[in-house]
Amino acid sequence: MKIIPISVLEDNYSYILIDEKTKEAAVIDPVEPIKILNVISQTGAKLSSVFTTHHHWDHAGGNIELVAKKPGLAVYGADARIPEINYVCKDHEEFKLGSLDITPLHTPCHTKGHVCYYVVDPVTGEKAVFTGDTLFVGGVGKFFEGDARDMYRILFHILTKLPDETWVYCGHEYTKNNLKFALSVDPHNEALLAKWNWCQDKMITVPSTIGQEKMFNPFLRVNEQSLQVMAGKTDPVEVLHTLREMKNNFR
Repeated sequence: MKIIPISVLEDNYSYILIDEKTKEAAVIDPVEPIKILNVISQTGAKLSSVFTTHHHWDHAGGNIELVAKKPGLAVYGADARIPEINYVCKDHEEFKLGSLDITPLHTPCHTKGHVCYYVVDPVTGEKAVFTGDTLFVGGVGKFFEGDARDMYRILFHILTKLPDETWVYCGHEYTKNNLKFALSVDPHNEALLAKWNWCQDKMITVPSTIGQEKMFNPFLRVNEQSLQVMAGKTDPVEVLHTLREMKNNFR
């Protein structure tokens, strides 16, 4: 598989996913359609699908224009609020993009209809997950339509159950701010310090991996004693809630 990150709007990411065997392509959250179509035209791939992670305008707002320019696209998602949606994907209902195996994972919290898309290339064994505004490099999305218990279930029963080598492609370039916050709550974490130093001169910090996130993302470390002591809680769900509230007010 080939994945092309495209910086859009102020700090968003759209992605082009290409099955190199069949040259079939999908776009993830194509909020700036002209920019995306220009890149696809240079790849020789044929666009067939749109994978929408959630309905917020900075992710789904380009769907109408894209479908107008490319009629007949399959527009996947799990929320009626997504413009032009014509395929409602059920949780864990596998489908194909060329030879690639796509598994939608329902992750309701940031929005009730949020989906992460897990992709496996059966030829190369590569794995990737497009996490929208659920999991970021070093952070998680705000709980607009859910709570800490919902996010805990998503993080520990869905996303961290994926193989450690799974590439993580998130919906925003928030890495420096996320890691700055992480250092304020987990200052002695060597993996975190290394990631912080690594990202300083990077404009694009995707992808991460599930294995890496387990080492330095504080929201995936709520079962660690050091984070529990910092939060003054022993229930990891309460630690997650505390961290999210702290992050909401972090400057």
